[in-house]
Amino acid sequence: MTAALRVLCLAGALMAPADTARGEVTHTILSFDELDGWESDDHTAAFDAFMETCADLDAPDWQSLCAVAQSQGRNNARSFFELFFRPVLISDGATALFTGYFEPELDGSRVRTGRFRHPVYRMPPEARAANPWLTRREILTSGVMDGRGLEIAWVDDPVELFFLQIQGSGRIRLQDGSMLRVGYAGANGHPYRSVGVELVRRGIFNAHEVSAAVIRNWVRRNGAAGEELLFHSPSYVFFRDVTDVPGHKGPLGAMNRSVTTLRTVAVDPAFHPLGAPVWIEKDGEGPMRRLMIAQDTGSAIKGAQRADIFFGTGDEAGREAGRLRDPGRMVTLLPIQRAYALLSDGAP
Repeated sequence: MTAALRVLCLAGALMAPADTARGEVTHTILSFDELDGWESDDHTAAFDAFMETCADLDAPDWQSLCAVAQSQGRNNARSFFELFFRPVLISDGATALFTGYFEPELDGSRVRTGRFRHPVYRMPPEARAANPWLTRREILTSGVMDGRGLEIAWVDDPVELFFLQIQGSGRIRLQDGSMLRVGYAGANGHPYRSVGVELVRRGIFNAHEVSAAVIRNWVRRNGAAGEELLFHSPSYVFFRDVTDVPGHKGPLGAMNRSVTTLRTVAVDPAFHPLGAPVWIEKDGEGPMRRLMIAQDTGSAIKGAQRADIFFGTGDEAGREAGRLRDPGRMVTLLPIQRAYALLSDGAP
C-alpha cells in the first residue's frame, strides 16, 4: 500500500458513508469574490501550510509557483493566491460532506508489563509481500507475531489501539515522560468493516447514537463481547517509528510531510492534486470558512466534494473531529493555465 492510503478517516470509518451517488464531473471557475468569507481568512497561515509541501510538487507550473512563493515570502500571502490561482468548483453531483480526523495519544511502554500488554507492531515482510495477508483475528490470536521483535511499543488499551489504527498515526506517552510517534507503515490488505454499523445492525444503537466515544464505552463495558466486536473488522494496520518528526509539528500526511492543524485537509486525489490550496465552506454547527491545503488522503475520502479536516493531536482534537459530519462546499485553487485547461479536458 502507498502512503496515499495511510489515513483511515474517523467519521467515515465509524459509520456508513453518506449518499455517494455521482454523475458527470463538472468544473466551474469562480472569482475570489464568490468565496464566502475569503477576505476575512488568515491567508498567511494557509501560505505557511502551503510551503510545507510545495517543494515536493513535480509539475512545472506548480514548481514555478513554489519558486515565486519562496522568493516573495509570507507578507503578501493573499495577493499571492489571488494573482497566481483561480478558484475551481469541482463537482461530481454528490452531496458535499466534511468529516474530521486527528492524531491520538496513547499511554505505553517500550517493554511489556502487566499494564502495557497490547503490542503496536511493525509490518512483517511476508505481510508486505502478500495482498491480502492474515486477518486481524489471525494476527492477534495465532501467535504468528510472537518472538520476532516486531513490537515498537506496548499500550494499555486495546480500544485506543484500534482507533490508532483507524487514524493511521499517533503518539505514545512513555513512562519516562518521553513521546514516541508512530506512523502508518502498511496494512494486511483486508477491507475495513465498520464496527459502528455492526452495532446498529445488532440493534444495540440507532445510527444517530453511534460515535467514537459510544463505541469505546461499549467495548470496555462488554469484556469478551467487546473484544469480539473489534474482530468484526478484518483490517489491521502496522506502524513505523517516526519520532524524528519534531514534536511541535503534526504527523506525516500522504505527501510524507507534517500536516497542519485546521489547515490540512484530506481529499480524493482523483479530483484534487495533492499540495493544492482548497477553500473550505463548511456549514452546520460551527461554520468554517478558511483556506486549507490538500496534503492528505483517506480510504473513506472518495469524491469531488468529500473532505476530511485535520483537527490536531490529543483527546480534545479527537472529540472535535468525531463530532464533525457537515455539508458545505469546497473549491480548489489551481494555477491559472491549469484551471482553464480543465474546462476542455477535465483532468485533475
